[in-house]
Amino acid sequence: MLQLLNHVMIMDNTSDITMLTLSGLSGETTNRMVIFSLTLLCYFLILMVNISLVLTIILDHNLHQPMYIFVCNLCLNALYGTAGFYPKFLLDLLYSRHVISFGGCVVQSLVIYSSVCIEYSILALMAYDRYAAICRPLDYHSLMKKQNVCLFTCFSWIIPFLIVLASIIKTSTLKLCGSHIDKLYCASWVIVKITCSPGLTNTVLGYICIIIYFFHFVYIFLSYVYLVRTCVESIESRGKFMQTCLPHLMTLLNVTVAVLFDVMFMRFGSADVSPMIKNVLSIEFFIIPPIINPLIYGIILTKIRNRIRFILFNKKVIS
Repeated sequence: MLQLLNHVMIMDNTSDITMLTLSGLSGETTNRMVIFSLTLLCYFLILMVNISLVLTIILDHNLHQPMYIFVCNLCLNALYGTAGFYPKFLLDLLYSRHVISFGGCVVQSLVIYSSVCIEYSILALMAYDRYAAICRPLDYHSLMKKQNVCLFTCFSWIIPFLIVLASIIKTSTLKLCGSHIDKLYCASWVIVKITCSPGLTNTVLGYICIIIYFFHFVYIFLSYVYLVRTCVESIESRGKFMQTCLPHLMTLLNVTVAVLFDVMFMRFGSADVSPMIKNVLSIEFFIIPPIINPLIYGIILTKIRNRIRFILFNKKVIS
C-alpha cells in the first residue's frame, strides 16, 4: 500500500526526490541501545494502560455511558497516534541510516496530525457532555442519547481526519527541493519547509486548521469556566465536578502543553538549540499524554477504578 501511495505521490510531485532523510538522531550514536530499550518500554507501557482501559470500558456494560465511551475513544486515539511514531522510531534506533519514502512520510504526518486534531474534538465532546450532565441534568438523557453519542463520536474522528487529509494531499503535490528533515519524524510543516514553493492554498489550509482547533480549545476552556461558576453554588454539583470534570481538565492541560512543546520546536528548533532539547520538545506529545491520560481516568473516575480493582483482585469495592 505504501509503495502504491509513494508511486502516486511521485507522479503528482514533479521532483525526482523519492526518499527523505530524518536527521533527528544523527548526533545520538553512543547510547542508541539504551534509548531503544527505554523507548520500547515506554511504548509497551502506552499499549498496556490504554488497551486495559479500552477493554475495561467495552467489557463492562455499566460503563456504556457517554462519558466513559468518550474516554474509551481518547485511549483509542492515543493508540492510533503513537502507532504513527513508535514503530518507525524504534527501527531508526536500530540502524545508522534513517530514511523514509515520501509516501511513508506523508502517511506518518497524516496519522500524527489527525491524532492531535481528533484529541481536541473528543475533549470538546467531553466538555459538552459534562455541561449537559451538570447544567441540564433533566435534559441529559435526551441530549446524550445513544444515537447522538454515536453521531458525535463518528464526527469527532471523521471531520478532523478529513481536514488534515485535505491539507496533507495539497502538501504532497508540491515540488520538493530538498530531502533533509531535521526531526525525528515527518510532519506536514517540515514537508512544506523542503518544498520549492509552499503555495498560498497550502498556507491557507494550514491556518484554517489551526484556527478551527484553537476555537476548540477556547470552547473547552470557556465551558469549564462556566461549569466552575455553576458548581460553586451547589455542594452536590461541586462534588460531581471534582469527580468527573477534574480529569478532563487535567487531560486538556496535559495535551495542550504537549502541543505547545511541538510549537516551540517549530519556532525555536534552530541550530543554536541542542539536539537533545529539540528531540524532547518534538516527542513529548508521544510520551506524556498517552501514559498519563489513562492513568488519570483509571485513578480518579470511581466506576473505572472500582472495575479495575475488581478485575485485579476479584473483589467488589464500595464507592
